[in-house]
Amino acid sequence: MIQVSNVSLQFGGTTLFKDVDLKFTNENCYGIIGANGAGKSTFLRILCKTLDPTTGEVIIPKNTRLSVLKQDHFAYDEFTVLDTVIQGNERLYQIMQEKEELYAKEDFSDEDGERAAELEGDFAELNGWESESDASKLIQGLGLSDSILYTQMSALSGNEKVKVLLAQALFGNPDIILLDEPTNHLDIDAIRWLEDFLSEYFGTVIVVSHDRHFLNNVCTHIVDIDYTKIKMYVGNYEFWYESSQLMQRVLKQQNRKAEEKIKELQEFIARFSANKSKSKQATSRKKLLDKITPEDMPASSRKYPYIGFEIDREPGKEILKVDGLSKTVDGEKILNNVSFTLSRTDKVAIIGESEQAITALFEILNKDEEQDLEEGTIKWGGTTTRSYFPKDNNAFFDDCDMSIVEWIRQYSTSEETETFLRGFLGKMLFSGDDIYKPVKVLSGGEKVRCMFSRMMLFGSNVLLLDSPTNHLDLESITAVNNGLADFKGVVIFTTHDHEIMQTVANRIIEITPDGCIDREGTYEEFLEFKKNRGLE
Repeated sequence: MIQVSNVSLQFGGTTLFKDVDLKFTNENCYGIIGANGAGKSTFLRILCKTLDPTTGEVIIPKNTRLSVLKQDHFAYDEFTVLDTVIQGNERLYQIMQEKEELYAKEDFSDEDGERAAELEGDFAELNGWESESDASKLIQGLGLSDSILYTQMSALSGNEKVKVLLAQALFGNPDIILLDEPTNHLDIDAIRWLEDFLSEYFGTVIVVSHDRHFLNNVCTHIVDIDYTKIKMYVGNYEFWYESSQLMQRVLKQQNRKAEEKIKELQEFIARFSANKSKSKQATSRKKLLDKITPEDMPASSRKYPYIGFEIDREPGKEILKVDGLSKTVDGEKILNNVSFTLSRTDKVAIIGESEQAITALFEILNKDEEQDLEEGTIKWGGTTTRSYFPKDNNAFFDDCDMSIVEWIRQYSTSEETETFLRGFLGKMLFSGDDIYKPVKVLSGGEKVRCMFSRMMLFGSNVLLLDSPTNHLDLESITAVNNGLADFKGVVIFTTHDHEIMQTVANRIIEITPDGCIDREGTYEEFLEFKKNRGLE
């Protein structure tokens, strides 16, 4: 358990949050959400006591073991994978080191023997004899081979290090686990394993994540950092989002009878409480929802950008035909005989292990790159108009001295007035003097919102989007999700966001070394198809 009492934090005269009183208890998973810069990671640092709050205190009972997902991927390069994982339980690792030093002594004394006996007792109490097998189970659960246990961390790839550090955070049954973006760089199987692990965990789990699907599957509570306030709500992210939107609508309709509003809220709560429960935490969440009242629901003041695409011209029957497309980079064939044909109703998620291959495909489709001339063709339908969202957008902003409003004006028509552009940018959360900010100093999330603004002005009937949710907060990701789901044209996109793939795509194309796997249906149906055929 963690008790947060009257916590406030100020940086340089700016208040990140104040008067925070919360209690985090066992057998619950808490998802911390908030806009970029709201202080999510900072709040985690306060909880693990690596940062002192300006006022208040964090109370953790004595002898409670707290584990934190480390962010420095090079901190353990001198250690083996096994030692790195076991260091998740510092006391156990210290005992192992001291034991090793004692038994290595040539002049082993009676006093050393007494100390060794003490250490052996502590070692057994901490399940030290099972430490290697426990570490192996965690490593394998996250998709790595146990053959790497004695490999030096410095020899691993970045993604492998991420998984080892996550295994370290989970090792040894800590009472409290703090995780900052644990699904970053994880494949779908590793994420599913982590969801199952956390959903059945006996202790307290507190997680910061932009992955809505992950938050929905593991969280019993949502902790919302919103304009200096931190409030806790029962339910997963979907419940928090839907109920906050409902509460905002209710508050805007003050003329409605109170009984009607309460009935609507109660029906909403009942609908979510009736969701099928598949895990211990889902069952716990249902029990909590059964007790909730309309007064407990979030009336969030969170702002969402507006992302919506209008079509200037309906596309014809012929959209895109790709036939035998190949691409070689530095002697390696990253696209090999890729073929598919799209219709006017397709919304396609492109997936695959090689992000380089996927980006190359998008660049070729946008005609920024040429395919291997001797292999393959692409043909766009004559009625298609396309907008492209590149994975790397720096070329649009670097060395550009324009303000935001000047930057967006270059993509608008002569009929669009200054007033229109101001209103348009306001919907994308650029308001007041923000529109005069130089684009070259924008944050990653602000640049992405500018790129979406640019695309929305074009009126295209085909959207090409390479990793559009990178750098975005949950509010903007949700807006992207809604905008793509509502779009009436053709979408070709890639993303790590499970929820967007599941709710937007009606077709999945996986790029493989031998071409591609092309299936109609949702992302979950595609995963089930691969599982049933042993293709995972």
